[in-house]
Amino acid sequence: MRSCISKPCATRKHLEKEPKEAYQRLRGGLYELQLTTDGPATTGAEVTITASLVADDNGSLVLPTSTHFYRFHWIHTPLMLMGKTDEPFSSTIRVVGNVAGDFPVSVWVTAANCRMCRPMARSFLVLPITEFLVGSLVVTQNTSLPWPSSYLTKTVLRVAFLLHDPSNFFKTASFLYRWDFGDGTQLVTNDATVYYNYSIIGTFTIKVKVVAQWEQAMPDAGKGTMQKTGDFSASLKLQETLRGIQVVGPTLIQTFQKMIVTLNFLGSPPLSVCWRLKPECLPLEEGECQPVSVDSTAYNLTHTFRDPGDYCFSIRAENVISKTHQYHRIQVWPSSIQPAVFAFPCATLITMMLAFIMYMTLRNAAHHKDLVENPEPPTGVRCCCQMCCGPFLLETPSEYLEVVRENHGLLPPLYKSVKTYTV
Repeated sequence: MRSCISKPCATRKHLEKEPKEAYQRLRGGLYELQLTTDGPATTGAEVTITASLVADDNGSLVLPTSTHFYRFHWIHTPLMLMGKTDEPFSSTIRVVGNVAGDFPVSVWVTAANCRMCRPMARSFLVLPITEFLVGSLVVTQNTSLPWPSSYLTKTVLRVAFLLHDPSNFFKTASFLYRWDFGDGTQLVTNDATVYYNYSIIGTFTIKVKVVAQWEQAMPDAGKGTMQKTGDFSASLKLQETLRGIQVVGPTLIQTFQKMIVTLNFLGSPPLSVCWRLKPECLPLEEGECQPVSVDSTAYNLTHTFRDPGDYCFSIRAENVISKTHQYHRIQVWPSSIQPAVFAFPCATLITMMLAFIMYMTLRNAAHHKDLVENPEPPTGVRCCCQMCCGPFLLETPSEYLEVVRENHGLLPPLYKSVKTYTV
């Protein structure tokens, strides 16, 4: 009877079963291929592409431990293969492109003992090859702003060109840099890093033209000078700290009169502006007013006061860099011009008063004219007046009798003469 040690026997059985279980996992789509590359690259430079077999559910499955269970297959033409390296769960190739273009590269995995079987996992990528230099401009500043590509004026900027050359293709090349900072300033350097200070706000584009030059062995055993160029740019927005607010407006106004106050901001927009009227000049607390967005350096406030008194405009403004406060005192006096709601009643009353005054004036003028034309009242009226009121107006009876004589002539004698006859 054959004897065996349990542990080695169990290990041998496990190795016999593992390929079959792993193959079923791959067929079920439980694994995938991930591709990484150090491209893009310039023509003539080496590019590395790596394919890695990973679990499809973020690594919760166990990959097979057998290193000879699967095989990687690559398609990379027309790229020239410079080398290939296979590891237990990955495969790496190094290729070179001699012409510019976008080239597809595909890879798939099969069982090691079945090259013609259905692929267990596959992937592909497109590799860009250019005839120009590959790189980027990086702009940094000591002050970090929350907005992308935003920087401070009057603060030094560090601008650096980073060449993308993982294969050290340009290790013997010399470089020349022609800088254009977008504000009229140009510079030529041999260094890939420059420092610059913008004095005004605005949006600028930094451009740099890079020229690489090196010697290369030629087929005829000689040496030739090779050259590659590249144009790169970076856009940046220069902003200022908010240094203050200039308030232009009246300090004395009447009630029910529209007031306009202009705010001039000494800083760069966009701004968040908040204001409120207070009896005293005190800073605004958070949530005390509703902020408005301002996209310029000037803003107009309008307000109409209904009650007289002393007021203070408390103003707060901030941009992405800083914030500031400002105050504006104003005195409001009662207005002699009432609001429109009282205009019609007042106008009606004034019109009625003017009409009454005109009526009384015309009436008195007409009466005066009659007195001038007829200074003596009619006889009947005068007689009646004198007869009725005479005794009361005259001081003595003799005066009254005098008036009666004037009006009636001589009165008959109060006694008759007695005739005498003689017989």
